[in-house]
Amino acid sequence: MGKKLLLKNAHIEGIRYFETYRKHGGYEAAEKALKMKPEEILEEVKTSGLRGRGGAGFPTGMKWSFLAKPEGVPRHLVVNADESEPGTFKDRYLMEFLPHLLIEGMLISSYTLGSNTSYIYIRGEYSWIPDILEEAIDEAKAAGFLGKNILGTGFDLEIYVQRGAGAYICGEETALLESLEGRRGNPRLKPPFPAVKGLWERPTVVNNVESIAAVVPIIEIGGAEYAKIGVGRSTGTKLISACGNINKPGVYEIDMTITVEEFIYSDEYCGGIPNGKKLKACIPGGSSVPIVPANLLLKTINGEPRYMNYESLADGGFATGTMMGSGGFIVLDEDQCVVNHTMTLARFYNHESCGQCTPCREGTGWMYKILKKIEKGEGKMEDIDLLWDIQRKIEGNTICPLGDAAAWPVAAAIRHFRDEFEWHVNNPELSQTQNYGIANYADPIPAVSNS
Repeated sequence: MGKKLLLKNAHIEGIRYFETYRKHGGYEAAEKALKMKPEEILEEVKTSGLRGRGGAGFPTGMKWSFLAKPEGVPRHLVVNADESEPGTFKDRYLMEFLPHLLIEGMLISSYTLGSNTSYIYIRGEYSWIPDILEEAIDEAKAAGFLGKNILGTGFDLEIYVQRGAGAYICGEETALLESLEGRRGNPRLKPPFPAVKGLWERPTVVNNVESIAAVVPIIEIGGAEYAKIGVGRSTGTKLISACGNINKPGVYEIDMTITVEEFIYSDEYCGGIPNGKKLKACIPGGSSVPIVPANLLLKTINGEPRYMNYESLADGGFATGTMMGSGGFIVLDEDQCVVNHTMTLARFYNHESCGQCTPCREGTGWMYKILKKIEKGEGKMEDIDLLWDIQRKIEGNTICPLGDAAAWPVAAAIRHFRDEFEWHVNNPELSQTQNYGIANYADPIPAVSNS
């Protein structure tokens, strides 16, 4: 059984309520932290090696250390709960079943950063969860862990929940801040970065739900002990949202030392693929990261097992690897059509583009139309090369990473499954009815270069 830090009490009935959470050690880390100096907590977070759990994987302690501290200017912590990446739902689980873990993490983090007013920005589709969070905030305030002069320390903190209107683009931190300020959620040009000019032009740290919740066990056991869990720069535990063609979809907490094969086939985790089907491919970090065929998912190009951590999944770059991303682990069995899946993702990114940048606004729609044409059996061979050219001209040419998120799935699908695209072109009468079967992906060299 893998080590659990965040979900260790998730099975306890009533753990979402303050009384039960407190009975099982809740807010003890906050009490400990409030007796420390903010710079001491920051050092513990740095020592822990915690990396942002929202997708980018940037060191959390380093991000906190960038926060500007001008005299007399308020600072803010904003929790990014706009979890909209297809295939990702682990933050929802934390907020729904362990809301006080997030509140406690926010208390510790806000104290460290000097934020007296902090926010949770939650995606509009999570319509029932704000009520759960607001109830937890009221409970914590009644118990003296929020509000004025918390536990007699002189530190004040108010937490507010802001509901989004259902825009994937607001998962990008500057678009989130624009929305939080009451404007349309368009990403901002950077610099200045939020750490210097964020919410209302005040220094602001934006972290996702899992990152802030992880601060609690870091203070409980210490940064050095936390860093011993995992491997290399992939320290601590990571929540994985597992879905697709697996027997046991759900949220799992791993310590990043297990192999991808173990995660998929172990009864402790995904429990294998239904009906004895073979593994075809996987998108291991949410819809925006490159899809990987089975042979490269289970083994690296050097024949080493691929592990469920940042470095191992990325081994070989996009030619043979992928990313940990947000931990949205989507498994595809041998019957799945990669062209159809890629088309579905392209439709999503086209719909969610804010339209601010021409390459993304025009390119995402163009890719979707071409993919739809190929999937319907109306495509031509030159359409595949056109798709490749379009995604190259989107990647790296937009204000925010949504353009990259739209381009990478298309690039990886063509790189690893070009034969499937060609099959659609060559078999138009069968393109929507064929059972594709598992292909032989013996050669890991990409079919086309990204240079």
